[in-house]
Amino acid sequence: MADETATLAAYVADLKFDDIPQEVLERAKVLTLDYLGSTIRARRDAESTPALLKMLEALALDGKGEATVFGDSKTWTPAVAALLNGALGHSLDFDDTHADSSLHPSAPVVPAAFAVGEMVGASGKQVLTAIVAGYEVCCRLGNALDPTSHYARGFHPTATAGTYGAAAAAGKLFGLSKEQLISAFGVSGSQAAGSLQFLVNGAWNKRYQVGAAAMNGVIAATLARNDFVGATESVEGKHGLLVGYSDNAHPEKAVAGLGKIYETMKIGVKPYPSCRYTHAAIDAIIAMRREHNLTPDQIRRVEIGLHRNGITLTGDAATKRHPTSIVGGQFSMFFTGALALDQGRFGWDDYGRLGDAAIDALADRFDVVQDERLEGKTHPFGARVSITTDDGGVHERIYADPSGEPSSFPDAQAMAQKFLLLARPVLNGGAEKFADAILSLERFDRVATATALGRE
Repeated sequence: MADETATLAAYVADLKFDDIPQEVLERAKVLTLDYLGSTIRARRDAESTPALLKMLEALALDGKGEATVFGDSKTWTPAVAALLNGALGHSLDFDDTHADSSLHPSAPVVPAAFAVGEMVGASGKQVLTAIVAGYEVCCRLGNALDPTSHYARGFHPTATAGTYGAAAAAGKLFGLSKEQLISAFGVSGSQAAGSLQFLVNGAWNKRYQVGAAAMNGVIAATLARNDFVGATESVEGKHGLLVGYSDNAHPEKAVAGLGKIYETMKIGVKPYPSCRYTHAAIDAIIAMRREHNLTPDQIRRVEIGLHRNGITLTGDAATKRHPTSIVGGQFSMFFTGALALDQGRFGWDDYGRLGDAAIDALADRFDVVQDERLEGKTHPFGARVSITTDDGGVHERIYADPSGEPSSFPDAQAMAQKFLLLARPVLNGGAEKFADAILSLERFDRVATATALGRE
């Protein structure tokens, strides 16, 4: 390990809008819009939202500020806005994914950037620069942690590496120096937390801990702005992130090609509101259903092969075959696969079929196994699907990657449609205007003018 913390801090401090390639800026805007669609819809629909709001009220943390919570009518203090936007945007499990690090970068980074951007009167260009800085730090640390090892230790990388990404975005907007950013990362190391224990009972921890990562990044950067002394070598140190959170860290991945290779361009988007490890199988099921005119009554058995990470998150038959909660459904290969086979599609509103006898019966015909052919690949999100019909026929497909990855990134029309389907029920006639503002964010002298359009 060789000064990864300081190298990342220098990168963030020195990054300029004009240094970022145009394609990276365009991708950052699209990813931001995609994330905000989930945030807006979750403000109304996510079943965990009322509890979050009641907690803030009980602790007198619901006082008026100037920061936007998207899909909400009131404004909040910056730290609370980061918490709520982070939790909301991750609640539908419809937000973007960086395959190499197996984390969701927008969820901690974008809320921190907007909260601080509004706080300091930043321009759209400044906020976009901060978002890219946050993406790069978050994804690179996720790569360095090694997602398989990180998961095996029981950690949730969106919340752990995400805290650093949020601090990078917030620190950039505060104009922190390299030394101050090192301190912000030092504080982040004390706050980086996120457990996979939520998988046991479909708990809401996953949503909250990502919101907390966004908030903690804002707090860390604000402390550093005010001359708080944070730990040095927070990434590579004896008790740093890579030592404490992984048994197979690759510190060189944190800084490899920094400033030349943009991890931002490797972020994919989700066509389905569920764990990314379910998506390749869903793609295959929908394609095979259409190609072979399959109906549920023809199906004898479905076997789905996944990477070991996918088994950990979605494939345990004893706990995931018949989920009863939305989080349980989001992390059930059985439920999501059965839905896709039954309907030939899968969207947010389909969680209304949790507990549906027909879906449960179809899920009983699914087996999920670890497939060694999917191990050791660059990306862990592939799937093999084998469908056996009652007449003895067998149809099999292997998808190395799910749709929505950079190689199959949706076009502008598809991305706009996804946003509008999520945002229109909340923003009504204002959804199109808000989308236009985010996709032209660099034109705003004050980002608050754009974010105000995202309130209910």
